[in-house]
Amino acid sequence: MTQDTNPQMPERSRIDHDQVKPRRGKGRGGKGEQLMVPEAEFRSYYGRPIIKAPVWKNPDVPLYLFLGGLAGSSSVLAAMATATDRPTLRRAGRVAAVGGAIGGTVFLIHDLHRPSRFLHMLRVFKPTSPLSVGSWILSPFAAFATAAAGAEAVGAYLGDRSGGRFVRRAGDAAGVGAAVVGPALATYTAVLISNTAVPTWHEAHRHLPVLFAGSAAAAGGGFGLLFASVRDNGPAARLGVLGAAVELATEEKMTRDLGLLADVYDKGRAKTLMTASKACLVAGALGTVVGRKRRWSAALSGLALVAGSALTRFGVFDAGIASANDPAHIVVPQRERIRRREEAVQAGTTPPDRRYAATAGS
Repeated sequence: MTQDTNPQMPERSRIDHDQVKPRRGKGRGGKGEQLMVPEAEFRSYYGRPIIKAPVWKNPDVPLYLFLGGLAGSSSVLAAMATATDRPTLRRAGRVAAVGGAIGGTVFLIHDLHRPSRFLHMLRVFKPTSPLSVGSWILSPFAAFATAAAGAEAVGAYLGDRSGGRFVRRAGDAAGVGAAVVGPALATYTAVLISNTAVPTWHEAHRHLPVLFAGSAAAAGGGFGLLFASVRDNGPAARLGVLGAAVELATEEKMTRDLGLLADVYDKGRAKTLMTASKACLVAGALGTVVGRKRRWSAALSGLALVAGSALTRFGVFDAGIASANDPAHIVVPQRERIRRREEAVQAGTTPPDRRYAATAGS
């Protein structure tokens, strides 16, 4: 039975014979014809995505990514402020650290639907699972940040009375603990999303940790500029400008190295978010360099840096969802890997892989 007369054959599986073009073959005498189907389009069966897009909620997960970075960098900034006797910057950093930890945990649990799922992740420590490692990073950080912020409040209430000095020293020790865990909290989310099958995230696994580290530094520095006094905001200004520069440079290199996979950053909502992020980061960095010693200018610059960091997380998240829904992002890199593998095998530089050969032959 031919395909045209089979009523059970799906429409997407039938060959449109009007589009099949004859091509003269190179057989004996150059005669004879063979059929050649048109060039394939990057479409999946019945228009369905090849891979399943992440079911993470928006804005829960982007906010979780942002708040984790803000909390991690702010804890480091608070420890630096403690060591250099900058009380307003120390308080701002500790407030941002505990607020980011609590807020990030809330959004994470809301995305998981049930608090018990978060608790179940703490039952076992799996070094091979970024989500398990991240849960064990978030939990001690939240404990240290909460203790440091609580000691800040109690110490301010007690003042120089009995016990006040002890409470402040305990808070400083807890702040050091949070600062030790903070960098891991700020960057592990990049490992988490790049460990998925989403092409744009997975192929950027070398860039995303650096991008998120720069974004976290910009957010922490911006928060310090926003709430610390002019006398104390020097470290926050330097951290914010450095973070913005690293973030902008890394994003440029990432989109250049991704090639085809970077097209999701040039269209749709991801483009709008990333363009707005760049504008905020540039404005915040310039404002910090020019007007850090003026209170209103420092506050506006800090707000721009925080906004730019948040927009980056939302832009990266939206780009990943768009990449998962684009069949070309799956097919083209896969064909390129197969081609490179075949060339390496033919050149004798790589031993043939039976599993790969079976995949390529199919």
